Amino acid sequence: MEFLSLLSIGILLGGIYAMVAVGLNLIFGVIRVVNFAHGELVMLGMYGAWACNHFFQIDVYLSVLIVLPVLFVLGLFIQRFVIQPLRAESMMQMFATFALLTILQNLILVLTRGEGYSVSTSLSSLGVQVGDIRLTATRLIILGSVTAIALSLHFFLKHTLIGKSIRAVTQDRQAASLMGIHVERTFAVTFGIGAALAGLAGVLLAPIYTLSPGIGGNFIFAAFAVVVLGGLGSVAGAYFGGAIVGIVEAFAGYYIDPELKQAIWFLIFLAVLVFKPSGLFGQVGAEEVGFREQS
Repeated sequence: MEFLSLLSIGILLGGIYAMVAVGLNLIFGVIRVVNFAHGELVMLGMYGAWACNHFFQIDVYLSVLIVLPVLFVLGLFIQRFVIQPLRAESMMQMFATFALLTILQNLILVLTRGEGYSVSTSLSSLGVQVGDIRLTATRLIILGSVTAIALSLHFFLKHTLIGKSIRAVTQDRQAASLMGIHVERTFAVTFGIGAALAGLAGVLLAPIYTLSPGIGGNFIFAAFAVVVLGGLGSVAGAYFGGAIVGIVEAFAGYYIDPELKQAIWFLIFLAVLVFKPSGLFGQVGAEEVGFREQS
């Protein structure tokens, strides 16, 4: 029963990491930008859910109807005015996202004066009891949501015109441009979708965590480990990579030391980089030229 309890904790924790990593993986796999500010986009989603609930009495989960469009537009803005002007300087793009991280953190710090906020939903006290194991409704919702998102995103990339454009741009930007695909517009839409997914992650995580300006850092390191483990640009990789990282953290925290969880993440990170740079679900070469969805 102890094993099953740790396994369930790890899977639910993995759902949280996968939720954050899906948007990061999409941006990194397509645009080839290491977005250090992705955790801050999650943080904005959390504060957006709090604001909708606090000022307009909108249920946390219903706030996605407001938060997602706002984060999508913000993603378009970041791609157009921060990333695109630096497209010839990949290192400068990375530094620009780090600067954006600092700006967003300090902006929220000024607005909130560092005060911790919390938000609750009517589902916070609900859960499912399986023997001695209690599965909370909020974490089950996250796991169910990331499963639905992974399946939907896979279908979107494989079967829609925009999704096929994204895949074409990823595989060969020049050839895609010659075929009439607007590359910069595809990048903007991709960044917008990634930012919206980060906002969705923030909304779903808001009832679980105490909100603070630096909370994005709690997720971004694990999300990078998930991206590398699963494979760049692989939707399935982000999903199952999150589960693996969550399970490893749960068992390592119980049998070794909870303080070593980040060390465990980066041991996995380094091992994958050394022995399988393409990740568990990525294709060989994807780490260099972008992702290619499995047929």
